[in-house]
Amino acid sequence: MAHILSKLRAISGSRFAVLLVSYAIVLVASVWIAYQVRFDFDVPSSISSGIPWVVFWVVCLKLVLLFAFRQFAGLLTYFSTPDLQRVFAALVSASVVMTLAMMLFGVPFAPPRGVILADFIASFLGISGLRLAFRVYREQLQQFSGSNSSSNARRVGIIGAGDVGARLAQELMVKRGLGLKPVAFFDDDPKKWGSRIHGIPVLGAPELFLDKKSLLRLDEAVIAMPTAAGARLNQIVKHLRKARIRFETVPSLDQLATGKVRLTQLRPVEVQDLLGREAVVLETAPIAALIRGKVVMVTGAGGSIGSELCRQIAQYDPQKLVLVDQSEVQMFLVERELVELGYAELIVPVVADVTDRARLSGVFREHGPDLIFHAAAHKHVPLMEMQPAEAIHNNTFGTAMVAELAVEFGVERFVLISTDKAINPTNVMGATKRLAEIFVQAFQAEHPAATKFMAVRFGNVLGSSGSVIPTFRKQIAAGGPVQVTHRDVTRYFMTIPESVGLVLQSATQGRGGEIFLLDMGEPIKIFDLARQMIELSGFQPEEDIAIEFVGLRPGEKMFEELCYNSECMERTQHPKVMRLKCGFCSLSDVRTLLDGIERQLYTLGSSELKLLLKTAVPEYEPYFEQIQGPGKEEDVSFPEAALAK
Repeated sequence: MAHILSKLRAISGSRFAVLLVSYAIVLVASVWIAYQVRFDFDVPSSISSGIPWVVFWVVCLKLVLLFAFRQFAGLLTYFSTPDLQRVFAALVSASVVMTLAMMLFGVPFAPPRGVILADFIASFLGISGLRLAFRVYREQLQQFSGSNSSSNARRVGIIGAGDVGARLAQELMVKRGLGLKPVAFFDDDPKKWGSRIHGIPVLGAPELFLDKKSLLRLDEAVIAMPTAAGARLNQIVKHLRKARIRFETVPSLDQLATGKVRLTQLRPVEVQDLLGREAVVLETAPIAALIRGKVVMVTGAGGSIGSELCRQIAQYDPQKLVLVDQSEVQMFLVERELVELGYAELIVPVVADVTDRARLSGVFREHGPDLIFHAAAHKHVPLMEMQPAEAIHNNTFGTAMVAELAVEFGVERFVLISTDKAINPTNVMGATKRLAEIFVQAFQAEHPAATKFMAVRFGNVLGSSGSVIPTFRKQIAAGGPVQVTHRDVTRYFMTIPESVGLVLQSATQGRGGEIFLLDMGEPIKIFDLARQMIELSGFQPEEDIAIEFVGLRPGEKMFEELCYNSECMERTQHPKVMRLKCGFCSLSDVRTLLDGIERQLYTLGSSELKLLLKTAVPEYEPYFEQIQGPGKEEDVSFPEAALAK
C-alpha cells in the first residue's frame, strides 16, 4: 500500500512531464486512428508516407493549445466539467487551425477534412478518457486506503434527493474514510421516487424512513435539505426521533456558498433550522458600492452583532476597517478571527470607550472614517434595570457623542443599531435606545446637509451573548430544569448573519433621519423553543428535562412590538426592509432633557432616574423594585424641579 501511495505522489510531483507524455501518446494515436478510419484501414502509400510530418505539427499544435487552455496546470488526478470544457475548446481550436491550413493556405502535409473530423473525435475522447482514468484511479485508491472498510461503515439514509443530497452521496462514496455509506434516498418529490442517483435508490417520502430503517439496516440519517422550510424540517425531525436513530444535517447554504465549510462537515440539527425563516437574499451590488474603498468604523466590534458586521464588511473590500470596543478580551477574539480569515492588513483594532470624547476624537482624527456602524451598547435587560445610570451613560450619551463626532469629522453615514425593545419600552435598556433614536433623528434635522443618520431596529438574535438559546443549552446540559419566564411569552428572532446583512442593506437606502425595521417573521413562543431544544438534545420535555416557569423578569414584556402607531411604514427596494418615518423632535429640546439627566445621573436613586428617563421618553413604562424589608417600599415620587437642577 505504501508503495502505491509513494508512486502516486511521485506522479503528482512531476505532473507536467506525465501529462506531456500522456497527451502526446494519445494525440499521436488519434491522428493514426483518424487516417485509418478515413481510408477504411487501407491508407494509400502515397499518403501514409506523409503521416509522420502531419503527426509532428498537429500534435505540437494541440499540445500548445492544451497548454494555453490550462490543461497542464491542474492536478493530474482531478478532472471535472470545467476541465472537460477547456479540453473541448482547445481541440476545436486545433481543428479550426488545421481546416484553415488545408483550405486557405495550402500548408504541406495538411490532413484532409475527413481526417480532421475523425481526429477531433478521437483526440477529445482520448484526452477526456485519460484524465477520467486518472481520477477514477485516485478515487479507487482513496477507497482502498480509507481507515474504515465498506463493511464497517455506518449505513446512511439521505433525506433530500436534490443537488445537495446527490453531491453529498457522491462525496461519501468517494471518501470512505469518513465511515459513512449512503444506501438510500428519501425525498418529498414523487417524481423522483423509484429512480436512482449514483446507483442509490430513491425509495419515497421521508416518512418512509421509519418503515425502511430495519429493512435497510440504517444506522444514521442525514438531512440534505438546506432550503426546506422550518415547519417541514420539524416534521422530519419528529419522524426521525420516533425511529430512534441518530441524525445530522448538512451545513447551511450560506456556509457552503462562502466556502467556510465542506459539504461533508455534517452537524447536529439546531433549533435555528426549525424556526421557519426564509433565506434572505441580499442585493450585494449597492452594499459593495457603499463600502468598497471606504474607511469603515464599527463600535462594539467585539459583540455578537459588531463582530458579524466586521466579518461581512471585510468581504466588501473597504480601504480600512476600524474596530472599536472597550473590552480588551472581546477585541482580541474578533481581531484574531479576522486575521485568520486573511484580513490582517485591513483591520485596525482600537480599545476605546464610546463615552470617552478625548480618546474617540483621537481615533476619528487618525483614521477619518467614512461610515460608522454604531453597535456599542449595554443590552442585557435585567442587568440594566439594576443600574440605569450606566445604561443611560453608554446607550444614550455614548450614541450622542459618537454622532457629534461624526458630524465634526465629516462622516458620510452613521447607522445606529437599535432594538424592538425601544417601542413602548418597559425597561431601561429599551428606553435608552429609544432616547438614542430620538437624539439621532433630531441631530439629522439640525444638520440635514452633513452626515446621513439612520437607525435599524430588529428583534432578538439567535445565539448572541446572553440570549435564551445559550442559556437553555447550559440548563439542558446540567440536566434541567429549563427556566422559561411565562408559558405565553413570545419574541421575534433572527440569525446574526441575517440581521447584519439586512443592516448593511438598510445602510445603502438611507436618505437621512429614517428608522429601518427588519422583517423578523412570525413571533416565536419561548416555551415552544425550550421544548424543541430539549428534543433536539435527545430528551423528552417534562419526562427527562423539566420546564420551570419563573415569571417575567424586571422590565420584560409578554410580547414585543414592531413600531409606534405614529410611525408611518413604507416599503423599500428590499422586501425584508421597511422604512419608518415620523416627526423629529427639536434638537434644543432633546439637549435640554439630556443635560438635565446628565447633571443628576449618579446622584438620583434608581427609581427617580427611571422617572427622569420617562420625561424624555413619555411612552416608557418603568419598572420599580420594592426595597427589601418589612413594609418598606422605595419612594418613587419625583421632584417637579428635577430637570431644572
